[in-house]
Amino acid sequence: MELFLWGILPYIMVAVLVGGLIWRYRYDQFGWTTRSSQLYESRLLRIGSPLFHFGILVVIIGHAVGLVIPKAWTDFLGVSEEMYHLAALALGSVAGFATLVGVGILIYRRRTTGPVFMATTKNDKLMYVVLVAAIVAGLATTVLSVIGPHQELTYRETVAPWFRSLFVFQPDIAAMSEASLDFQIHTLIGMVLFMLWPFTRLVHAFTAPVHYLFRPYIVYRSRDARPTTAGATRRGWAPIGTPDREPDRPTRRGRR
Repeated sequence: MELFLWGILPYIMVAVLVGGLIWRYRYDQFGWTTRSSQLYESRLLRIGSPLFHFGILVVIIGHAVGLVIPKAWTDFLGVSEEMYHLAALALGSVAGFATLVGVGILIYRRRTTGPVFMATTKNDKLMYVVLVAAIVAGLATTVLSVIGPHQELTYRETVAPWFRSLFVFQPDIAAMSEASLDFQIHTLIGMVLFMLWPFTRLVHAFTAPVHYLFRPYIVYRSRDARPTTAGATRRGWAPIGTPDREPDRPTRRGRR
């Protein structure tokens, strides 16, 4: 069982995630969206959405730092174990609580607003259950890693080495087997969430509008004909994609 959970299941998860994204992109590009429901209700959305998105962003960064950066690196930089865990407890608790409150508001909004609830698929309902379970389990591991009975053996000696070993295709099953039960449950729920990811509205996270940072300026053209001097146009105001045309002139209408 340990071989399957910590040596085989992670690669099954990656295959389902990547294969699901490719399938969704090829055959369901129209459904590759959050199916925005802001027109139906915006008051709760303005509160819940920022809480969830900013909270989950901090949670993802925290996971990346904790799992990817080895303990020897932080020791070399002079960060003590107590300092590291104090920062992880403070940031992780605040970010996790904000994420949980945000997703709670969004779920309440989706359940109590008729048109929004009607647009919720069965996959989305399952996704919300697994997502909330992952957030709650993550908060539990954050607290128990500091004040729990197994705080002497943290994820930095168990989960993190196992996670890094997956990338070299040599899963450290023994390290993950030594992790406490709360970390193992949190890891399993996380893998289930990633397997569901391509088939729910969470898929929109893989299409962040990064190209907006590199788009040209919006071009405003006057309808009045004005003489222009050659070479006087500035960057950002040059025509983009469409040629200049003469302004529309009024036509004379006659009687039949």
